[in-house]
Amino acid sequence: MSARSFTRVGIVGAGQLGRMMALAGIPLGLRCVFLDRGADSPGAAVAPILLGELEDARLLRDLASQSDVLTFDWENISAGALAPLAKRVVIRPPPAALEHSQDRLHEKTLFSRLKIPVTPHAAVDSRADLDRAVRKLGLPGVLKTRRLGYDGKGQVVLRDAAQLESAGALVGVGGLIYEKFQDFRLEVSIVGARAPDGRCALYPLSANTHSGGVLRYGIAPFHNAGLERRAAVYFKRVAAALDYVGVLAIEFFVVGGKLMANEMAPRVHNSGHWTIEGCATSQFENHMRAICGLPLGSTRALGHTAMVNFLGCMPDRDRLLAIDGLAYHDYGKEPRPGRKLGHCTILKPLAKQRDSALRNVLKLVHWR
Repeated sequence: MSARSFTRVGIVGAGQLGRMMALAGIPLGLRCVFLDRGADSPGAAVAPILLGELEDARLLRDLASQSDVLTFDWENISAGALAPLAKRVVIRPPPAALEHSQDRLHEKTLFSRLKIPVTPHAAVDSRADLDRAVRKLGLPGVLKTRRLGYDGKGQVVLRDAAQLESAGALVGVGGLIYEKFQDFRLEVSIVGARAPDGRCALYPLSANTHSGGVLRYGIAPFHNAGLERRAAVYFKRVAAALDYVGVLAIEFFVVGGKLMANEMAPRVHNSGHWTIEGCATSQFENHMRAICGLPLGSTRALGHTAMVNFLGCMPDRDRLLAIDGLAYHDYGKEPRPGRKLGHCTILKPLAKQRDSALRNVLKLVHWR
């Protein structure tokens, strides 16, 4: 079978990212099947689903047997669980990307090897390691779990020596990283797709606003030609080093007018949701194009866009839909504090119109 004729896509994880990938694949004539724990997962509304643990060897073989190519919306599946499938099915992005992104220390080592700036850091496996790291890097700093932390989970900011004692519980689990605190004014992300032949399609930068480690809203395109050129260089270095195929996102702090890599995600990304309405081809469609060997689509912005997450509770749909230029996305998930339940996108021809509409939306959205 030619790499350009892939039509059956297996997706490990049926969350909102998987659902939006499947929805983007339908007009392309692609057929998707999911593997997920829950029959009520968002993706189950749009494609068949195999039910069970995401690393169940039998279910993964079953998924592979129904697929030409495997991808994932859950980045914490182990590369080891996917390895036995490599002779049965094409896996994109490559499992090596998972291995690097799942461990913050390995991730920073990769960035540093590729001459991409990162915050000074040190591995921490004991209280003695933490004390040495604080002496070397100073306070304030951020102590994080190396694995499985996302959306602000598994991390604590240490601002003075007294807090080292309260960090003891986290130190006890081992496998940590201590990072020098960066007083950044802005966080931006670059999202792009890389095809099997190495060609890349990069989206304009998005400027992101977080609280508690969770993305609240973002605006795009964020116009800064210098930062965008540098982000594109860094993206291509990472993608080439990993022989990457699919959509990749890299988040950066802007410190002193320069980029400092924070983390990468080997999948479609929350900060790229604006591309559904805001670009000629969404990140989800370009991911499906890339992994199936189809030509990448244009990443041209169609106007000025804002994306707002719905966290913990859904807003008043009628009032939001009354705002001109707003698109509403409900993931069909049960509410609980901090859970991503949906998002909306605002698309306007002018930045000032976008910003005005965003202010109105933020009055109607309550994060819990």
